[in-house]
Amino acid sequence: MKWMIPGMMILLAGCSTVPTSFKPTNPIPATEFSHRAFDELLHTHVRDGVIDYPGIQADNQLPVYLAQLDRVDPSALVTHHERLAFWINAYNAFAIKGILDHYSPMTYVGRYRYFIGRDYRVGGATINLYDLERQILIKQFQEPLIHFAIVCASTSCPKLQPWIYDPNQLNTQLDRVARDFINDPTRNRFDRANKVASLSMIFKWFHDDFSRAAGSVLAYITRYVSDPELAQDLMQSDYRIEYLDYDWSLNGTPPKEMSDAGRS
Repeated sequence: MKWMIPGMMILLAGCSTVPTSFKPTNPIPATEFSHRAFDELLHTHVRDGVIDYPGIQADNQLPVYLAQLDRVDPSALVTHHERLAFWINAYNAFAIKGILDHYSPMTYVGRYRYFIGRDYRVGGATINLYDLERQILIKQFQEPLIHFAIVCASTSCPKLQPWIYDPNQLNTQLDRVARDFINDPTRNRFDRANKVASLSMIFKWFHDDFSRAAGSVLAYITRYVSDPELAQDLMQSDYRIEYLDYDWSLNGTPPKEMSDAGRS
């Protein structure tokens, strides 16, 4: 993300943890890997994007799923959709784990610690959230829809869904979350009278991804707006874009014993 202060950006070159290969210990075949534990966890503890972190703390499903992530070689997954769904689900699971470990993206320093300073294990290797997003999801898959699927535990993020991303339903799921996010007036608003599009900061931070796919951010958005008249107006009129403040507060009930240091 591009929310970091300049000094933090300098540190990025020395913080890369992108694995070039995976060698899990006690491996399980890719054909035996399952997202079921994470699916059950989300179904039980997520309601309309609000996460019950204390409930997840008391549930053994997340440790089970994280252990599975570390035992499988993701490069052995056969299809594009299998690999993409794997990394989206892994990101969301790691983002939850970071909160349970009392990291928090609520401040600049907190964001550095949350996205870069905390490593997670996958396939016997380690990776942080920043590199998983930038170097794997964005660079390798070049699919802007991932920005509506990965959830960094904050109120202005897309809503975490009560289900995992399934390779067999991935196109439908990604289309659904894009439409939900773009048509949510708490995240994006369109003033047709004054020709102003007030957009989520996600469209600013990842402007290049959306423009590369559709020519411009607004052209990309028109693919998913539910009002056909608005879509036509966005394409035919010269809208001024402004960006809404991003709310980094937690997207749910805080985990138990979250210390003040964990909020920094």
